[in-house]
Amino acid sequence: MTEARRIFLDRDDWIPNNPRLPVLVYRNAVDHDDPDIGASLERLFTCNGWLIAERASIHRDYHYHATAHEVIGVAAGSAILGLGGPHSVRLAVDASDVIVLPAGTGHARLAASLDFCLVSACPPGQDAVECRDVVSTAVTIAIAAVPDPLQDPVGGPRS
Repeated sequence: MTEARRIFLDRDDWIPNNPRLPVLVYRNAVDHDDPDIGASLERLFTCNGWLIAERASIHRDYHYHATAHEVIGVAAGSAILGLGGPHSVRLAVDASDVIVLPAGTGHARLAASLDFCLVSACPPGQDAVECRDVVSTAVTIAIAAVPDPLQDPVGGPRS
């Protein structure tokens, strides 16, 4: 298994980010030469207990999820993602890369190839409802209440 890069993010403007958990970035989490990277990512996530949400793209506008952690795997193409908010991190991603976004982490698609597609998933019982509102006390409490996933979507059981 590839080692994850950890990115800790502070609050960025109206985006809370997660005060406790880092974003995890796995490069080439599945075989880059696989003819169906999307299916390989779906198998990886489901084998590790995460539920597939969709194959899609990421919105161009920043948003976050206050009630769920989310994993996104690049099924095709490439993109520049904004992580954390407009003043935080820009991350280039390619097919087979995986990004784990803790609840509260802002993200947006800043640029992408025409064929860019991703697979997203969440832990069981969590629903990645999009938030684009200024952080309130209720949102901060909701983010803190999201339980840590039992398994890493790439590496499996946590020790």
